[in-house]
Amino acid sequence: MRTLHIGLRVGEIEKSLEFYEAVGYEVIGEVPSTSHGGLTMLKLPGDEFVTIELVSDPEREVRHGDNLNHLVIQVESLEATRAELAERGIEAEEPQLPGGEDGPRTSWITDPDGNRIELVQWPTGHAPGMSADDFPS
Repeated sequence: MRTLHIGLRVGEIEKSLEFYEAVGYEVIGEVPSTSHGGLTMLKLPGDEFVTIELVSDPEREVRHGDNLNHLVIQVESLEATRAELAERGIEAEEPQLPGGEDGPRTSWITDPDGNRIELVQWPTGHAPGMSADDFPS
């Protein structure tokens, strides 16, 4: 088994698409009408598969910032990513070192529905994802 993607309910699909495309996501497909609402499938250029499914239904209320704890996006360079986002009108928070000097560098952005997105730059030599090695016993 593996995680395929996350379904994220959004209030205004146009605003959400503008935001996620500015972050760097690409639309790869849409399902206009399901029992959940319209579905828009997104992926980042380096991903082979869909990682986010935006779910929109004008008949359903979306509570600002109460739909998800957070998404996490791996970046090669936190500073370069923050600069690119700023050029696109997206303000990223100041970098943090939650794991100390030898750990990952992180920053946060917020989408139009208040969902928090953590940007992570792994330290040199770190595996491409989080694993048991990140939690020594």
